[in-house]
Amino acid sequence: MDKLRIGTLVGGRDAERVIPQLLPHGFESFGITFWQTTGDVNLEELGKRIREILAEHDVIISCVSIFGNPLTGHGANADTLASWERLIDNAHHFGTDLVTGFTGRIVDQPIDQSIPRFKEVFGELAKRAADKGVRLAFENCNMDGDWYRGDWNIAHNPTVWEMMFDALPMENLGLQWEPCHQMVQLIDPIPQLRKWVDKIFNVHGKDATIAWDIIREYGIGGPKPFVWHRTPGFGDSNWADIITILRQANYKGTIDIEGFHDPVYRGELEMTGQVHALNYLKWCRGEDFIPNPR
Repeated sequence: MDKLRIGTLVGGRDAERVIPQLLPHGFESFGITFWQTTGDVNLEELGKRIREILAEHDVIISCVSIFGNPLTGHGANADTLASWERLIDNAHHFGTDLVTGFTGRIVDQPIDQSIPRFKEVFGELAKRAADKGVRLAFENCNMDGDWYRGDWNIAHNPTVWEMMFDALPMENLGLQWEPCHQMVQLIDPIPQLRKWVDKIFNVHGKDATIAWDIIREYGIGGPKPFVWHRTPGFGDSNWADIITILRQANYKGTIDIEGFHDPVYRGELEMTGQVHALNYLKWCRGEDFIPNPR
């Protein structure tokens, strides 16, 4: 039986230092992330060193990721597009065929205004990736944007996904999905997952808690927060249901916990929360494979 691996995200610049400390806790995969730029990191050497660290463990690198705005190239995002290209070219050094990140966005314009530029940029990136046997997946965070205004990312709503994949109907383009980013928009993630599961290449392990009592009393436009990002095991989602849907669709990816968002399990409690999430998700998965009697 294929293992649906449960892992976590690690910053690329910290990976060599942090991964050896995380391995004893039982993480089975790591997503390597960069913010806006890979900078002066020698990706070939980094990939080789990380694989050496993992050589004696049954642990994989699930993906390499760049989170910035590749459609504008302005300011701190000036290197984001080139970083997508570098990660595509070097993914194999990490032992993965998956590069993920934000789509980018034409800043503070309605989403449809970004589609031509998205098609131009990711049409070329998808071809480059296909030539190297690499897949690309888009994270579904709205980064505080909506349909009409925002920055960073357009891939946060299923209507946009239809537009994106109609513009670029390529098999190596998909989604890096998590329920949290849909729940903060009051979207039920379960029917969405059933519909889109075949386009999901990677899952981020992040949940949300929705305070329906606050919504009913104050609405969503008042001063009181009504939803919080949560580490799995502390939010509203039934991850046994999520994993069941993934397995029924023969999902081959991983679930990588995205930490550093939980309002309770943060600071000195960060890894307490993440290891709880790891064990909870393993429990939802069904723990280790047990062969049937012969």
